[in-house]
Amino acid sequence: MRGLKKRRVFEKGHYRKFLVVLDDTPEFEVALYFAARVASRTGGRLAMLHVNEPVRASGWFSVRESPPMPRSANSDQMFDRIRKSLKDKGLENIKTEAIMRDGDKAEEILKVINADEDIAILVLGASPGPAGPGPLVSSLATGSQAGSFPIPIYLVPGTLTTDEIAALA
Repeated sequence: MRGLKKRRVFEKGHYRKFLVVLDDTPEFEVALYFAARVASRTGGRLAMLHVNEPVRASGWFSVRESPPMPRSANSDQMFDRIRKSLKDKGLENIKTEAIMRDGDKAEEILKVINADEDIAILVLGASPGPAGPGPLVSSLATGSQAGSFPIPIYLVPGTLTTDEIAALA
C-alpha cells in the first residue's frame, strides 16, 4: 500500500470521516450506530458506502454474457431510511455522505478510502455466528493486507445492544 496519500484529519478545516459499508446484515446496523455515535461525539462525519456487486456467473451463463449491473433504483430511499433511523436515535445533527459504487466490495472500499483523504476510520460489524465474522471482515481485517491497510479498522461485535453502544461510543 505504498504511495497512499496521508490522511488530512489533523489539518485545519478537515474533519474525520467514519466509513461504514451498507449491507443487509444485522451487524451492519450495529456498526452504523456505533460509527454515528462516535462521529457525533467527536465532531466527525459519517460516510455510508453501498456497493452493487456483480452477479456471479453460474453454469452456462458466462460473465461476458452477464447483463450490466444496474444501480439500485431505491438507493436514495435506502440512504433516506438510514438517515431517518439515525434521527430516531437522536443523531439528527450528524453530517452524512452517501456513496454508491459498482464492483467488488473490497476493491471499491479501497478506492473510496484512497480518493477521500478525510476518511480516517473504517467501521465494520462482526457477525457473531459460528461461520466467523463475515467475508468482508475476514478479507480486510484478517487477510493478507490487514497489516498494510491505509486506515484503522474498528470491528464492532454484532451482539452489542443500542444501550451498550451508547455507553461505549
